[in-house]
Amino acid sequence: MTNVALVALACGLIIGLGAIGACIGIALMGGKYLEAAARQPELMNTLQTKMFLLAGLIDAAFLIGVGIAMMFAFANPFQG
Repeated sequence: MTNVALVALACGLIIGLGAIGACIGIALMGGKYLEAAARQPELMNTLQTKMFLLAGLIDAAFLIGVGIAMMFAFANPFQG
């Protein structure tokens, strides 16, 4: 396999595993939010704010991984 093929494989793994991790993280967080809101409904607004903030941070980590993968795909420092 050439370096270009290995970089393409690595980009696919970065994006794929990052997406799976973000999906699992947001799903677990949403489930815990529903449990906490059911136990203490008076805290629902505060918990919802924190949940959306964490969902944004989880998505940001995934998007940073996508950006790094695209950098390797289009401006490959290992090529040439």
